[in-house]
Amino acid sequence: MQLEPGMNIFLIEDDKIYSDFISKTLSRDLNYKVQAFYSAEDALTAIGGNLPDVMIIDYKLPGMSGIELFEKLKSKVTDSTKVIMLSALDDGNMVLSFIQKGVRDYVIKDENVIDSLQSILEGKDDESYLFN
Repeated sequence: MQLEPGMNIFLIEDDKIYSDFISKTLSRDLNYKVQAFYSAEDALTAIGGNLPDVMIIDYKLPGMSGIELFEKLKSKVTDSTKVIMLSALDDGNMVLSFIQKGVRDYVIKDENVIDSLQSILEGKDDESYLFN
């Protein structure tokens, strides 16, 4: 599958070191244009009326949580927008609540985080281990 050049990715992650790690690693692929935000509020301001192609949102953010950000933007999200929720917690009930709210992709912050994100970005998420 050929990616459209310049997939616009918003990464909303309050841990600056972790955010830099994900941004720099994903940006090695020239197809990905990653913009990092450290709060849901900053991302919301930057989004305005135009959603990026992909939003990678940390669940636990200061102020507005990642799921609250998703809820605010949900009406604008189409099938062409990927929303990936990040969390350090591997909690089945939390994942189920994300799915019930309409979040289709969920990635745990572990040693496989980059592989998991790339798999979803490349459209291979059906092959991933998310619910095995």
